[in-house]
Amino acid sequence: MRPQRRGTAGVRRALTAITVPVAAASLAAAPALAAAPAAAAGTPEAGSPGAGSPGARATAPAAGTVGGQRLTGRGIVVNPAPGVPALPKIKAGSYLIADADTGQVLAAKDPHGRYLPASTIKTLTALTLVPKLEPSRLVRPSQKACDVEGTKVGLTPKMQYKVSDLFHAMLMMSANDAAFTLAEADGGVKRTLADMNAEAKRINAHDTLAGSPNGLDKDLGLDVRTQHTSAYDLALILREGMKNPEYRAYMQAIDFKFPAPPTKKQRKKGKKVGGYPIHTHNHMLPGERQAYTGMIGGKNGYTIAAHQTFVAEARRGGHTIVISLMKADAPPSPYAAKLLDWGFAARGKVQPVGSLVPPGDVEQTKNHGDSGVLPDAPLASDDSSRRWLLVGGGAAGALLAVTALFVVLRRRRRLEAARYRSGR
Repeated sequence: MRPQRRGTAGVRRALTAITVPVAAASLAAAPALAAAPAAAAGTPEAGSPGAGSPGARATAPAAGTVGGQRLTGRGIVVNPAPGVPALPKIKAGSYLIADADTGQVLAAKDPHGRYLPASTIKTLTALTLVPKLEPSRLVRPSQKACDVEGTKVGLTPKMQYKVSDLFHAMLMMSANDAAFTLAEADGGVKRTLADMNAEAKRINAHDTLAGSPNGLDKDLGLDVRTQHTSAYDLALILREGMKNPEYRAYMQAIDFKFPAPPTKKQRKKGKKVGGYPIHTHNHMLPGERQAYTGMIGGKNGYTIAAHQTFVAEARRGGHTIVISLMKADAPPSPYAAKLLDWGFAARGKVQPVGSLVPPGDVEQTKNHGDSGVLPDAPLASDDSSRRWLLVGGGAAGALLAVTALFVVLRRRRRLEAARYRSGR
């Protein structure tokens, strides 16, 4: 029976040689692949305002990310390309660079991270109210609106103001009293917030929750849980708003004479209305100290809690780039110029990492191939379910191979045993 013992030992050695490496590989692969999504998502850069700041960022949902799955992570996402410079160093919690004409997102950092908006929320206030309120309508502000905290244009209940005057003040010099008064003209702050959040939902800005019409946070008892937006949503909001000629005109205005009660001297001359000049806070518009060639409009914001925020569009050579910036450590114009420069240099050269989606039902438009949402590539490296499919499929294939080998070796052992018995 010695040949039988030798056959059994051969089978065992063969099985051991195959099953041990397969088992070890499977056990090693599982935790490594389970950890892969976290690595792919990226982490905030060390020293960035978004890193290690409790309450500065609310977690955004990862499943079904609007604009493409690569926009889920917190880190920088970009596809390098020959001839395209490296992304500029930006000390901010989040930013996004996109081709406003095509909707292609060219690069981003934590694009769906939810941050305090500061006055950039006024871009949504305007998007919501410009189509609803007649520009020539006269509105008298309440004393509460006139007494609001922060930057003000200086409204008084003694006067009525045209809606267009209030939009100029809100978007040019970020007047909080003007934003509050526009909300009162819409039927009250509560109704306006409902309208703003409905408008955000309509354009698929699902990271946005408006808690005020003007962006104040701590003064109104708001924090990142009760008022937030994202770099992705700011780009969506501004891109949609700039389609409206009235909205665009307010964004492009540099100087404007704002009405006010007449002075004593003016009253003596028979004037019933006085006024004073107001000037834009967007230092990147033409003629300003940080003018950017091609700048067509934008909105800045700042609170102590939100830090610096900004969203803007510029157009050069027949192409428009939109950028957004959140929780930056310094006034935004220099950072914005770097992001815009990179966007113009990269447009048409780098593969996009996502897309600014159009308004409407994303799922419905996706079924018709026009959502702007970039689908995952087959067996994409950032899809954990597909990675587990590879592991499971590989393990199953190895098991089938081992089973087949076992059957072959067992049959060979029986044949050898039969020959041994016949030879006796």
